[in-house]
Order: sequence, then structure tokens, then C-alpha cells
Amino acid sequence: MTALVPIPVVQLLQVLTVLVAAPGISGVIARIEARLQGRRGPRVLQPYCDLGKLFRKETLAPQGATWVFLAAPLGAMACYLTVPLLIPVLTTFPLPLGYMGDIVGGGFVLALASFLIAVAAAETGSPYAQMGASRTKTFGAITEPVVLFVVFTVALVTGTDLPYALAETVRSSAEQIVRPAHLLAAAALLLVILSETGRIPVETHTGTNEFGMIEEARSFEHSGPYLAMLRWGSAMKQLILFTILLNVFIAPWGLAPSAGVGAVGLAILALLGKCVLLGVVIAVIDNSFAKLRLFKITEFVAAAFLLAVLAVFTLYFGGG
Repeated sequence: MTALVPIPVVQLLQVLTVLVAAPGISGVIARIEARLQGRRGPRVLQPYCDLGKLFRKETLAPQGATWVFLAAPLGAMACYLTVPLLIPVLTTFPLPLGYMGDIVGGGFVLALASFLIAVAAAETGSPYAQMGASRTKTFGAITEPVVLFVVFTVALVTGTDLPYALAETVRSSAEQIVRPAHLLAAAALLLVILSETGRIPVETHTGTNEFGMIEEARSFEHSGPYLAMLRWGSAMKQLILFTILLNVFIAPWGLAPSAGVGAVGLAILALLGKCVLLGVVIAVIDNSFAKLRLFKITEFVAAAFLLAVLAVFTLYFGGG
């Protein structure tokens, strides 16, 4: 008889998988990008080394900053640790806490994390940090409706906006993946991921050019463990978005159908393998396009919004 993993442990493994693997996925993408550019590049494990170095450093706060500046990274990390409880990270069946929220709820939790980081950036009084926070909220005003329209498409397809239900619908038939509405919604979500993770053509995601800083500018004044939490949280957010795209929309296979030890172990390996493949695609996109000028980014995000709207109309009027 196959040994079973207790359900609470499986739920904890979902969070730990995202927490532990997130920097590694970022390291793989950075390594692939470097190879595509003809460079040797950093080690895959370099993000873990960077986080360890930051956690050993002293924390400094700008003069005049309140407790909000230091509390925001902790709140953001708490948000990023909550979302893996709501989405199918390892299992095909919903875990007990998976009913706490739907895709909209998970989106609100991610938005709350972004809001906390933006508030902390504004708290510093630094022009660069405030600029990054302002730009993030400006473009977020467009990306968040995109996510809502993607959710509408999910609700029309499955009759519910629970991520487990959509994944089950996609697994039920390969025809579900090639439905026009489904493809449009998945494409819109991919564009949102490029925007939210600071990838070209939206941002250089590691650059410090004041004309293009968005994601990097928000953490400009943080240091030490708090900067480590922000960078770790950014990597977790990337892996969470990858997981939603893969395990809910385009490739919900490899998930554990039971709580067996072997099934859960294979589910972890399958998730990491799929995320690495998606990371290769992201790296190719990152190195194939030039960065857009700042005022053109709204057009890029508007294209994602248009795809999401077309997904709803295709499904509602054309049977998509």
C-alpha cells in the first residue's frame, strides 16, 4: 500500500515549494538569458547566495520613515505565502484551505502585496522609489482589469471562478486548450506576467536606469533583510504567476491525483520542469525584443486587455 502524506503536510508543501523554488527559477532564467547573450552568466544558485548575503547585512531606514516602511516587506511576504494555498500547485483536488478564495481573491492578495510595497516606497521620500511606486500603480490600473476579464472567461467556461475547477475542465479534454476563448485568455495572462515580472518589452527587471525603472525602483531605499524579503517575494510572485498559467490554463498535468508520497514528489518535479520550460520561453522573449519607451508600455498592456475582452466576447457570443 502506498504511503500517504497527511493533507496538512501537502498543504504546507505547496507553500514550501513556492518559497524554496522561487529563487532557483529566477536563477535558471538569468542563466539562460546570459547564454542567449553569449555570456557565461551567474550560477543557477546565485539568487540564494544573494539572499543569504542580504540577510546578514544591516538594515537601514531613511530618515523620517515610519513603521510602515519596515512592516511592508513582512506584509508582502505574508501575501505571497497565502496565494499558494488557493491555487493548484501540487494536487488535482482542492485542499481544505483551497476554498478560502477564488482567482479573484488570489488576485486581490497579490494586489495587496503590490500596494504595500508601493506605500513603503512612497514612505521613503526618495524620488526614485516614489517614481517606481507611481509607475507601478499607473500600469496596474490597466493590468488588473485584464486579470478580471480572464476571470470572467474562467467563470463562463466552468460556471465558477475556482482555479481547481478550471484546471479540471482543461484536463477533461484536449479540445479545451485550443478553444479560441481559452487561448485568448491564456495569451492575455502571459502578457500580464511579462508586465508584472518586469520583463522586456516592459522593463529590464535588473536595470537601474531612472528612465525605465519600475519594479526595481520600489525597493530602492530598502536594505539588508528587508531588501532580501522584497527580492524573495518578487521571485515568489513570478513563480505563482507561472503556476497559475501552467497548472490552471495551459498544462494542468503532472499534478498529484492523491496524497501518495510518490504522486506528491512527482508533482513537485513536474511543476519545476514546467516552470523551467516556461522560463526558457520568457528568456527568449526577453532577449528577442527591445525595451519599449515608457509611454508605449500602456499600449502593450492595452493589447493584453483587448485579448482578455475578446476572450469574453468570443465565448459569450461565438461559443468560443
